[in-house]
Amino acid sequence: MPKIVVGMSGGVDSAVSAYLLKEAGYDVVGITIRSWISSEGKDSRCCEIDDARRVAWKIGMPYHVVNSVANFKRMITDPFIEAYINGLTPNPCVFCNRCIKWEKMLEYAGILGADLVATGHYASIVRKENGRLTVKKAVHDAKDQTYMLYRLTQEQLAKTVMPLGKLSKEEVREIARKAELPVAAKADSQEICFVTEGNYADYIEENACCEIPGEGYFVDEDGCILGKHNGIIRYTVGQRKGLGLALGYPAYIKEIDAKENVIVVAGQEGICSRELICNDLNFMGIQIPAPGEEIDCKVKVRYHHPGQEARIKLLDEGRLRITFKVPVRAAAPGQSAVFYDTEDCLIGGGIISRVIY
Repeated sequence: MPKIVVGMSGGVDSAVSAYLLKEAGYDVVGITIRSWISSEGKDSRCCEIDDARRVAWKIGMPYHVVNSVANFKRMITDPFIEAYINGLTPNPCVFCNRCIKWEKMLEYAGILGADLVATGHYASIVRKENGRLTVKKAVHDAKDQTYMLYRLTQEQLAKTVMPLGKLSKEEVREIARKAELPVAAKADSQEICFVTEGNYADYIEENACCEIPGEGYFVDEDGCILGKHNGIIRYTVGQRKGLGLALGYPAYIKEIDAKENVIVVAGQEGICSRELICNDLNFMGIQIPAPGEEIDCKVKVRYHHPGQEARIKLLDEGRLRITFKVPVRAAAPGQSAVFYDTEDCLIGGGIISRVIY
């Protein structure tokens, strides 16, 4: 059987992936990519080395730690901070998967003479009739992670195995319990790995290398001042709670204007949009379409969004328009819009640059 490198986060999903591959007869090597260390010396939730090492010992496989802290800061956390300061809502995980995790796993696989890499993502890799590789939604939709994988390349997919695509979380935990893996009951991580306390604003204030915008004003859609906000890094599009506004109707954040340091609020209907413009595109299940070509698909505008029917149209080499059949709620510039075909396979995706109301 081929040698395979498994990315180990220290959680139950990657542990079970490694265990299943080992049981199937693969020559398995575990690695953890150390990507971030807190000021107190703690690792991020994606690289909890002690737990990963205990799993490797239990399974009986070699294990290595690979350093990528400098690259992670340059390519992930610094752009994350910059995006928030500019009023955007970034999703660092989609870039980390392609530029940090897969790059390092494949680099180390080459060093070890391994043929493949594997992860604990809930998704499956399939080859379409057109010959393209893509990722298909997990059988159990509640844990599907394809949204986070849309930036992977054909070369990366060709060398990747994802053993958990047809399993539920309950089944994964049961496998871990029966195998007596030390992380069988470990809780899932719910936040971005380097924001360990779940407070983005505090993280940005502690780590920013530039001036952070201070207090400004909430305004309505006509520009009338409604009250003061505490700094744009503390708010996201679609947010309702914590605004401190008494307007007589439920108010939601519609737009964050970093240049003017104002936050536009509106009622629920005011944050629904029928069209989006995306840039920084990556096509997976198809070749790059011709400018003007239209494709019917389902589009997710955030990780937990169920997806809505839409039509996408390439405007030019780097921009794409999404037109929804029914307006979508709280689409945020900086987030990813991800496109799916009728078989729940990824077509591709891009970064939302403009919301058209």
